[in-house]
Amino acid sequence: MNITPEQATELIQNRRSLYPAVFNKETIDDTVIQAILENANWAPTHRLTQPWRFTVFSGGGLQKLANFQADLYKKVTEVQGSFDQKKYEKLQKKPLLCSHIIAIGMKRDPKARVPEIEEVMATACAVQNMYLTASAYEVGGYWGTGGVTYYEEAKSFFGLEAEDKLLGFFYLGMPKTDKWPEGRRDAISEKVSWVRE
Repeated sequence: MNITPEQATELIQNRRSLYPAVFNKETIDDTVIQAILENANWAPTHRLTQPWRFTVFSGGGLQKLANFQADLYKKVTEVQGSFDQKKYEKLQKKPLLCSHIIAIGMKRDPKARVPEIEEVMATACAVQNMYLTASAYEVGGYWGTGGVTYYEEAKSFFGLEAEDKLLGFFYLGMPKTDKWPEGRRDAISEKVSWVRE
């Protein structure tokens, strides 16, 4: 490989979650989105099930996603008596702040006999690859699991079946500033135990 450990460390330690509120109106070239998706496809996966499934929204597709999630939220919460007008409006507006949004799905392969949690973890690894690739291109990215993520009624819109999972949305856009946010992590020594004997 031509990548040095120092370069890998720099990329990993400079990955950030950048929220749609800090995106400008610039559209990311689809070749960058394709590179992000291609690298997602190289995540580790038990028995090569490759459970990740992605639906990419851009252009007019962002409005279609906004309408779908806002309308579904309203339908579900009005029945429950928990409808919130501000949340409804946020679901209508947030997608329009982005260049692209990638819906993240986990597709089950019942023949593989892989525990569901392993498929979820493999999909999460794919999203980490997306994060790292976006950062390498200096593209802002954010994995969100709000809105209609956990609504069973949302699955079919993204080509998912009952046994599959919608794991959220990866929001992408160009940051308004070229100043990358500083990172914040506690020392790894506080999170590790060594067993040497």
